[in-house]
Amino acid sequence: MSEEHYLELCDNPVQFENASSVNNVFFDEANKQVFAVRSGGATGVVVKGPDDKSSVAFRMDDKGEVKCIKFSFGNKILAVQRTSKSVEFINFIPDLLHLEYSQECKTKNASILGFCWTSWNEIVFITDQGIEFYQVLPDKRSLKLQKSQSINVNWYMYCPVTSVILLSTTVQGNVLQPFFFKNGTMSKMSKFEIELPIVPKPAKLSLSERDIAMATIYGQLYVRYLKHHSRTLNNPGAEVILYHLPRDGTCKKMHVLKLNTTGKFALNVVDNLVVVHHQSSQTSMIFDIKLRDTEGTLNVHQPVLPARSIHPYKIPLTGPAAVTTPTPVPCELYSSTWSVFQPDIIISASEGYLWYLQVKLQPVVNLMKDKGKLIDFLLQRRDCKMVIVSVCFQLLNGSDKGNLSVIATVFDKLNQVYKEYLEAEQSYTVAVETGQSRGNPAQKRPVRTQAVIDQSDMYTHVLSVFTEKKDVSHKFIIAVLMEYIRSLNQFQITVQHYLYELVLKTLVHHNLFYMLHQFLQYHVLSDSKPLACLLLSLESTYPPAHQLSLDMLKRLSMANDEIVEVLLSKQQVLGALRFIRGVGGHDNISARKFLDAARQTREEMLFYTIFRFFEQRNQRLRGSPHFTPGEHCEEHVAYFKHIFGGEALMKLTAS
Repeated sequence: MSEEHYLELCDNPVQFENASSVNNVFFDEANKQVFAVRSGGATGVVVKGPDDKSSVAFRMDDKGEVKCIKFSFGNKILAVQRTSKSVEFINFIPDLLHLEYSQECKTKNASILGFCWTSWNEIVFITDQGIEFYQVLPDKRSLKLQKSQSINVNWYMYCPVTSVILLSTTVQGNVLQPFFFKNGTMSKMSKFEIELPIVPKPAKLSLSERDIAMATIYGQLYVRYLKHHSRTLNNPGAEVILYHLPRDGTCKKMHVLKLNTTGKFALNVVDNLVVVHHQSSQTSMIFDIKLRDTEGTLNVHQPVLPARSIHPYKIPLTGPAAVTTPTPVPCELYSSTWSVFQPDIIISASEGYLWYLQVKLQPVVNLMKDKGKLIDFLLQRRDCKMVIVSVCFQLLNGSDKGNLSVIATVFDKLNQVYKEYLEAEQSYTVAVETGQSRGNPAQKRPVRTQAVIDQSDMYTHVLSVFTEKKDVSHKFIIAVLMEYIRSLNQFQITVQHYLYELVLKTLVHHNLFYMLHQFLQYHVLSDSKPLACLLLSLESTYPPAHQLSLDMLKRLSMANDEIVEVLLSKQQVLGALRFIRGVGGHDNISARKFLDAARQTREEMLFYTIFRFFEQRNQRLRGSPHFTPGEHCEEHVAYFKHIFGGEALMKLTAS
């Protein structure tokens, strides 16, 4: 079987000068920018970002080797670290001078490990003795210390999405102290300890920076710890431990991802999936923490799918080489020169490329045999709608056809998400109508994600196509339709009339009139005006349908004149006349309304019948077959004469 790759590198990577032509390459996770720095006389810097707006090139005075370089948000202020004592700044704001200014760390004898921008004009220095939080004043070309905290620091990590800085403390480095930054404030969060593997004495382990990463998964911040074990019979391999780090409260060990192998690993997060790359086997595996394998406070997870390599990628050649060898060169996947950044970035400094890692959902369909679990997986993904629709279609067709219990499970999973969205939408509507949303700015309109598969989606892409299949038994078709309706009813979702119409048409197509009668009699198909009208149209095929339709319209508590309007709108003119005669209202109805409707059918004999009925009514009520001026039927009398001749008009008879 051909290998199915469910991971791929994006088609439009960020390209920058490769490491062979520059002195240093830096990556800023906050702005997703690559800095290619070339020294010699003046320092040339080329910045490439995800779009043209974030890309820029400039020169600086060469004052020594650049250790770290980052823009604040919006490319407003550049910060450059060349020494362990200070950071230099250059304004890139229009109308402000591009002169450099610098800030030394306040703590005596401290060394700056690095810095992080937390807003366009707020920056944090991380030193080996603590952190210093500054406000940058670009117009004054100076910095103002907002707050500082003394603590011994081994290394640090920053999550720009949540503005949390993590500091490694203590000798073993496994006590982590997080800080949160927002609107000019710095808050100390609860510290926590990472459990290190047990090793024989006197050896001691320390926590390495490369084994820790922070990422937001399903809207929650997690600290990921890559825990290596010596491979023994009792220990099958490395694990990734996820510690949940809430804004308030203590950090807890929540998930264990079993890698079942050892070696060098790198981690990404793509579409809320934890992706673990394994260098020696050149494969990747994915984990979904929403799919729980065990119940309890600690969830142990196995890979969702078999390990597969990233889809092969070819690098197009540029320059003179492109002329001699025009074919693209295969990229070396899982190269030792690759650097992985959070959440979903892979950089090859040697080739000068930055890629975003992506998940391909279609290959997952064939790799995950449990369809219930597959739907659970797909419902959590960003671009899932058409893949879910294709899974539903496969379940109903062909060799992959599922049994009714599996189909029912899938319908229930889809409709649960559908119902949750409808309830959220309804709550928002009520809040807007009652004015609650004005007092509660947090009340936002619910976002309709691709996971919401509504009745229209199912009807258009799955059920209406499925009912047209010639090679599927009608019993199975009807069972599937009724199963979907059952699921909607179970979640108290109002079934749209077009689904009932689809059932009705399917029953009629297969001449299952007895079943149709039962479905209507026992209200399996809910009453609705469109369904009643459809029944009316079936009268020629199935005569009892006329009475079934009228009974339904009456159950809908429609007034007699409303029922007449419905029948006339469907060009059921004789049916409308029969109905109104049946309820004794035919002496008061408008002749013109019925004659208008009869004319619109373009059936001359139908018009003749209706015209003659009203002539007879006029004769009975007034002693004359002629229409009075107030009835405004002159146009119809002229039409009758034109078609049938004046002699066809009823003659006045003596009473």
